[in-house]
Amino acid sequence: MVVGAGIAGVACAAELARAGVPVEIRERARVAGGRMASRRFDGRPADTGAAYLTVDDPDFAAVVEGWRAAGLAREWTDTFVAYGPDGRRDVPGPMRWAAPRGLRSLVEHLARELPVTVDRLVLGVEPGPVVDGRPCEAVALAMPGPQAALLLDPALAAATRVVQGQRWSPSLTGVLRFPARRWAAFRGAFVNDHPLLALVCDDGDRRGDGAPVLVAHTTPEFAAGHLAQPTGAGPAIEQAVRDLLGLPDRAEHVHVHRWTYAKPTAGPVGTHHLDADGVGLAGDAFGRPRVQSAWRSGRDLGRALVARLT
Repeated sequence: MVVGAGIAGVACAAELARAGVPVEIRERARVAGGRMASRRFDGRPADTGAAYLTVDDPDFAAVVEGWRAAGLAREWTDTFVAYGPDGRRDVPGPMRWAAPRGLRSLVEHLARELPVTVDRLVLGVEPGPVVDGRPCEAVALAMPGPQAALLLDPALAAATRVVQGQRWSPSLTGVLRFPARRWAAFRGAFVNDHPLLALVCDDGDRRGDGAPVLVAHTTPEFAAGHLAQPTGAGPAIEQAVRDLLGLPDRAEHVHVHRWTYAKPTAGPVGTHHLDADGVGLAGDAFGRPRVQSAWRSGRDLGRALVARLT
């Protein structure tokens, strides 16, 4: 059983299914995607989790090419701007990929032939392993360590040690729709040394439809003070974005999404965990905090489970 239908969990399950190993995915949310989250506003998707993806692994490049061929992913930009004490400057970097229908659509595409049960909360994993009273050959937990820790029986000592060694930082994502596009041209902006903002993306440019929508990601420090009531941070996020870009108009709509575990800041070595108890762990805590890392972690755990179970 795989718990978590983000890209790590789906990549893990795909390897098992490809090898003919019976597998099912349980996801507590109403949709697959995990932190590659997208939400529709007036019928239009906006990414509320990961902002984009980058590629430097040949195997992941093949997956991304499949998304491109299906019309789900496109090259977006290799240049962001950076705002800092010295003003605004261009910052070249790797090609960032975007998804016109939202990054969640990429995970859903990978999961299209897999047995995914959404809106299904898993309450506990006990030695056996046993998931909510049901014995399994193995279980893969594809989620941030603090969430996995809530499920694991302390008797599962090896997995418990690994998840307790992970450290995560929070973030808030603000989706802001304005009456018109009144900002100087940019695609994405790193915001340095700012008390509130860390990243701002032009979602109309990212999506390719020119909509007057900006998506802002906050600093961990600001987010930590608003996790209990994230919607209350909306006015401050809006004002910070308007000040940064010199926008005269107020936003017509502001939505704030809370990510208590947005980005791993410390984690284990290797690409995944699989122990003698039959408990596996996967996600971007095993490597750099990237979509590619999460996919590779799930893929590698899936291969390790195939080797064990067959």
